[in-house]
Amino acid sequence: MPATRPFSVIQTGPRADHCSLLRGFSLEVSPRDTGAIDQAADLLPAGAEVYLNWIPGDTHHRTIAAAARLRQAGLAPVPHVAARFLSGFTQLADFVARLAGEAGVRQVLTVGGDRNRPAGAFDSSEQVLATGLFARHGFQRVGIAGYPEGNPRIAPAAIQAALAAKLGHLRQQGIAPYIVTQFCFEAKPILAWLQALRASGTEVPVRVGLAGPASITTLVKFGLRCGVGNSVRALALRGPAIAHLLNEAGPDAIVRELAAASASDPSLGIAGIHLFSFGGLQRTAEWAQAFQEPAS
Repeated sequence: MPATRPFSVIQTGPRADHCSLLRGFSLEVSPRDTGAIDQAADLLPAGAEVYLNWIPGDTHHRTIAAAARLRQAGLAPVPHVAARFLSGFTQLADFVARLAGEAGVRQVLTVGGDRNRPAGAFDSSEQVLATGLFARHGFQRVGIAGYPEGNPRIAPAAIQAALAAKLGHLRQQGIAPYIVTQFCFEAKPILAWLQALRASGTEVPVRVGLAGPASITTLVKFGLRCGVGNSVRALALRGPAIAHLLNEAGPDAIVRELAAASASDPSLGIAGIHLFSFGGLQRTAEWAQAFQEPAS
């Protein structure tokens, strides 16, 4: 990765654990952000996972094209497959076949999709997984969403039942499952959720979602939109100091807390960090690089 503008990363305590946790981080960008997609190879290590989200107004054609460009640049595209945005089985089948055939994709993240009413027959990612299309086209890993602070649209018991059903589909189809969590602004709810997940007997790897450096306005906006209300309230209560820290240096403190917890309890099964690049791909990549560099 080339030299970039240094971030002011606050260094406290042992570095080995938190650097290891961040190594192999993944990021999330929009297929619409052609500038970010074109510069990704210059900002990220070869083979880095770049998730392609699906927001209202996007098409699966745009995602396929973006995935192909990322693959050609030596990166690993991980498209979102959003159930409620799909018109039906025909579109899903075309999407999955072309991701595999045109873009060489072998890994996706399945989500419900931020839409009140489904565009077609699929209301949930569990229904998408039940089709067996990913196994048919040689997909090796499929991610599913995790919600440390819950989902305002889904009851906790329903979330647990859906998780079990999705893991069951993937295991029956011979696909390796993993979880990517919604972002939070505190480590406490993430760790409590992980402990409960492991206590329930669920042992799949988890990539913890965190917001990269961005303005406080942006963080609050996306936090409220994505249903992480408790984290947003905590962000507000902790005042200007934490807002400044998140804006200027990214989620340093949270990564350190997660790394310390993971080192003391490896059974938490934190497989890595997934960064939501609300402040832009370049800014997020620069923060991640600076965070891993030796202290001067």
